[in-house]
Amino acid sequence: MDSSLTQPLIQTKLDLSLLNESQRDAVTYGQGPLLIFAGAGSGKTRVITYRIAYLLESGVRPWNILAVTFTNKAAAEMRSRVFQLTGTSGASVWISTYHSFCAQFLRKEGPLFGLDKNFSIYDEDDQKKVIKECLKELKMDEKKMNPGMLVNKISREKDRLMDAESFAISAALSKDPNKELFSSIYSLYQNKLDKALAFDFGDLILKTVELLQNYPQLKEKIQERFIYLMVDEYQDTNHAQAVLTKTIAAKHKNICVVGDDDQAIYSWRGAEVKNILEFEKDYGEVKIIKLERNYRSAQPILDAAWNLVQNNEMRREKKLWTSRASSFPVNVEYAQNELSEAEWVVLKVKELKSKNEFFYSNFAVFYRTNAQSRVLEDAFRNEDVPYRLVGNVRFYERAEVKDLLAYLRVIVNPKDDVSFKRILNTPPRGIGKMTLEIIEAHANSKAISLFETCSQQEFFDHFSPRLKENISQFLKLLNGSRADCQNLTVSKILKKILAETKILKNLEEEAENDFESAARLDNVQELMNAVEEFEEKSESKDVASYLETVSLITDLDLGETKKDSVTLMTVHIAKGLEFPVVFLTGLEEGLFPLGDLQFSQEDLEEERRLAYVGMTRAKDHLFLTTAASRKLFGQTRWNLPSRFIEEAGLVSKQSFSTPCADVYNRMDSNWKKDSSELRFQKGDRVLHSEFGHGVILNRSGSGEDLKVVVQFDSGQWKKLLVKYACLTRS
Repeated sequence: MDSSLTQPLIQTKLDLSLLNESQRDAVTYGQGPLLIFAGAGSGKTRVITYRIAYLLESGVRPWNILAVTFTNKAAAEMRSRVFQLTGTSGASVWISTYHSFCAQFLRKEGPLFGLDKNFSIYDEDDQKKVIKECLKELKMDEKKMNPGMLVNKISREKDRLMDAESFAISAALSKDPNKELFSSIYSLYQNKLDKALAFDFGDLILKTVELLQNYPQLKEKIQERFIYLMVDEYQDTNHAQAVLTKTIAAKHKNICVVGDDDQAIYSWRGAEVKNILEFEKDYGEVKIIKLERNYRSAQPILDAAWNLVQNNEMRREKKLWTSRASSFPVNVEYAQNELSEAEWVVLKVKELKSKNEFFYSNFAVFYRTNAQSRVLEDAFRNEDVPYRLVGNVRFYERAEVKDLLAYLRVIVNPKDDVSFKRILNTPPRGIGKMTLEIIEAHANSKAISLFETCSQQEFFDHFSPRLKENISQFLKLLNGSRADCQNLTVSKILKKILAETKILKNLEEEAENDFESAARLDNVQELMNAVEEFEEKSESKDVASYLETVSLITDLDLGETKKDSVTLMTVHIAKGLEFPVVFLTGLEEGLFPLGDLQFSQEDLEEERRLAYVGMTRAKDHLFLTTAASRKLFGQTRWNLPSRFIEEAGLVSKQSFSTPCADVYNRMDSNWKKDSSELRFQKGDRVLHSEFGHGVILNRSGSGEDLKVVVQFDSGQWKKLLVKYACLTRS
């Protein structure tokens, strides 16, 4: 071990004067577990990168350091900063996301233990397609089962390290018909992924943990390779990621985790805030350092945010402060409805912009649910204010882009049936639904892939000559490209596909007279640009390496925009960003916090943390807005202002000094009288003591006669009288 690290400081070329005292303590800490509570805007990325640089100067070899975070964007920024601090020595430090680390680990180490390195990585859209196939085979109604919810449930089980086989045993022992029903879907889903040589995101972590736990020699190899481990955003880890982290760090215990329990907002993705709150239980004697100086926000913003979040019980005490004085208080705007709220936001943007204080890109508008964006978009359009909506269809999810990526995926992994089906008739080759069903039936009967089925010449004897020729040319392209993969870069392979399929030529011709075709052409050309950028930055320029990079992009990896425009996004997506001016909209009971009147402590505290995250994105100005009535999901609701406004110390319950005060006063009794009606709306997630979790599909009646139709996760539908159903929001 590097004995020099037991000393508090070494002779270093790093300019530690750029760090405050707490940051310096974190950077120069020696061996053993280190927990850094890094408040919003406290410079945690600087601390992580300086600590890596300090370890390198202390004599730690770069390949003995592993740093993991949650977005490709954060990992890229971290790599860039380390390189700026250390030069070439920092280039060998492994800095990546959890999923990227696991994907590379499985490709490198997996083949030694029976795994094929050419596996595909399925995104959520691919997973839903597999689930739909499962439901069809099991003769279950797709409309009743909800593939998206099933994908989410499978992901949560994998987050708990519960694979399909283990879940089947648990379901059988429980004798719970709902669990047994789900188990049958989960098992078939996993069989299909195995057959397609495909992993979903959950598999990447689960399979890595399984390998390390099942093969002690591999675990020891990894533990000796990564003597120093650093984890960013530790409050966002799920159980599987925490187990993986602990497994790697178990021998040397030189683990440094950085995070903020006040910003834990992803429990719905499986994240467990207890991982950071109970870190000492896992690692024994731990050094704890708090970064409480904020370099982003003005003090009034920090005060309001702290007033709010200190109402949470499940948190570590810390209070952000800044040397930035400000004369701008946090403002609350009470609007009559969502239309006047949106109008006020746009006019305030124009007012501040007209004073030449800001660019449009300095403004951000946050909301709790995507459904709130439409009214805001209309208001910005009506006032001719440029805006960009973050969180709509992502680039790599656009049809023409996914088509071309599917070609690349089949070239690398011909067993990938999901991708093969996508491109079999793209562009059109005369292969209809009936022909595809014949091909699938044959493949299932022989337990082979669709690619292998289509490669059996005798199978197509009863097809028309034209169809046989089309499929033959299709396979010729794929097989030729597979052979070319050994020698050609991904951009050359992609150009070959575009040329031989005539996709590019057809789009160019159609784009002359069709706006949508022009947009698709732009996307194809942008994909080529992205591929060429990948080749410029990456040592590996092959198709498999590119696909791995693209497959691991998530909705947290936000693209930048050069256009001067106002940003509209949900609060969840805003995490990690900052803007001079922030509008946090829809601060109403039932909307933010989202849910019914009787929250569990855990749910309410997460909603409060989410509001805290939104508030601490603001640098100079923070505006909170609330509306007395709001039409959402086709229904008009009367709402009380969010309790978060009062908790933030911004207003008293009885101090409405706006024209809307009488509206709030009049509706208060109705709120209490019709609480069940407000609590159970179409689309709400609910929990029933007997049937489990589900979603409300419809509702009828009112008051004591209110009835709801619920689709439970098991697939069952039930019509329930709310008065007697004992339903709660989940």
